[in-house]
Amino acid sequence: MPKDNLYRRLKESLDLNYIYKDTRELYGSTGNPSIDPVVFFKLMLTGYLENITSDRKLIEHCAMRMDILYFLGYDIDEPLPWHSTISRTRQLYPATVFESLFNKVFTLCVDKGMVSGHTQAMDSAPVKANASMESLELKKPFQSIERHFEAIDTENQEPVITATPSTVGLITAPQHHLNRVKHVHDKLRKNPVGASGASHEKAQLFSNKTHYSPHDPDARISVKPGKARKLNYHCSMAVDTGQGVISHIQADFADGRDSQYLPAMTVQVQNRLKANELRMTELLADAGYSNGFNYEFLELRNITPWIPVFGKYKPEREWVTYDRKEDVFTCTMGKTIPFKGFERTSDGKPIKGYRASKKDCIPCVLKDSCTPKSLFKRIYTTAYDDHYHRAYERQLSRRGKRMKRVRQSTVEPVFGSLVHHYGLSKISVLGKAAAHKVMLMAATCFNLKKYLKAFKRKPVNSKAIEALTHLNGVFTESIISFYIYLSKFNKVTQAIPNFRKNLPSSATATTVSAYGVN
Repeated sequence: MPKDNLYRRLKESLDLNYIYKDTRELYGSTGNPSIDPVVFFKLMLTGYLENITSDRKLIEHCAMRMDILYFLGYDIDEPLPWHSTISRTRQLYPATVFESLFNKVFTLCVDKGMVSGHTQAMDSAPVKANASMESLELKKPFQSIERHFEAIDTENQEPVITATPSTVGLITAPQHHLNRVKHVHDKLRKNPVGASGASHEKAQLFSNKTHYSPHDPDARISVKPGKARKLNYHCSMAVDTGQGVISHIQADFADGRDSQYLPAMTVQVQNRLKANELRMTELLADAGYSNGFNYEFLELRNITPWIPVFGKYKPEREWVTYDRKEDVFTCTMGKTIPFKGFERTSDGKPIKGYRASKKDCIPCVLKDSCTPKSLFKRIYTTAYDDHYHRAYERQLSRRGKRMKRVRQSTVEPVFGSLVHHYGLSKISVLGKAAAHKVMLMAATCFNLKKYLKAFKRKPVNSKAIEALTHLNGVFTESIISFYIYLSKFNKVTQAIPNFRKNLPSSATATTVSAYGVN
């Protein structure tokens, strides 16, 4: 077997014996022996390195490769574990065991100097779930929507709490979403349809509030611009900008926003970096992570957020100008609109309220254009206006544009590699917990292959360093010899002025030049 074979170098550089300690409590002392935990994880690594997501095909592939058998520790005629054993073992192992393997490989990359730590890039992408839009079923409400609204209108009525063992297949949307649910249901009643796929004209009426997949209840309907609706999982990932090593990955529900996952991801990335004596100071992300709370959260942790502003923030407003120091608006007629207090939106978000005086607005000649439906001018801004403003200035700066290019060239190619080469084109398992394990293993193999490539370049680097050291030594010896020569030469030049005085003027130049002195 060649010395540079992938699995030979993998066996020599990766020690998985610590897994016995992590999985000791999962095995009993009686019964038939189960699969060796180290063999299980080696099979998992092989599957994602070979871009094989089927357990049955994985076993068939491993049995035909001598280098993989050597990596697994099996003889040529020794039977491999059954594919069903791998599936059951993956379900029984907790996610913490998979995370420990990811941390192990990440530490190897840190020790190799492949992780800078100070700048991290975050992004997300939908990953196809093992469920079809054809199998969607309509959710059943706890009670009919008409009766629900009648109960709300009834005063002094005690709420009826029904204990249910599971919310799968039940409508659990908040009250202010039920109007929309009722509207969708009315459309479906008027135009009943059978099983509708992603390309069906009625698929746009499907929502996670009204439909679910009985095959995989954790899968959620999501859509990308220009593409059909599908049942997906949400893959969130952080990548170090040093050499593109993945520092964190997780599976989430596909109906959530990117911004709501940023705080928890930041904490986990910081903890992982801190365990390796590294510190994050800058975070790169796209506009999907733009959120006033996120800006404040990152700044309180001394992290500079390079996130483009997106949403309701307005850097400029019509008819008014804003004085940030005094926290007051001034209209085009020169009247002030002062800050009056904090308020709450319908979904509980804090906002700042500014209100002009009636005495200024009622006689104003621009009232019909400025505020035609109110007696005075009202302005509402986000409570995180200062954080948005700083983010907006960073976005327009020269460094902000450079950080955007860094993010695009760092995290986006990593997603492409995971999808096309590391088995993340589709989640073949069921459930969010199992999807999280799949993403962890794909990211582990990506980092591991990067580490092995850096490890392979070590002999070349060592020879280059030895050559440079040799040249440096030769150069140092030459410098020392030159200084010795100069010291002797200085003694000669000090005697030349006295020698010049005793020579005739016509013979001075010729005689001195014989000593090599001008």
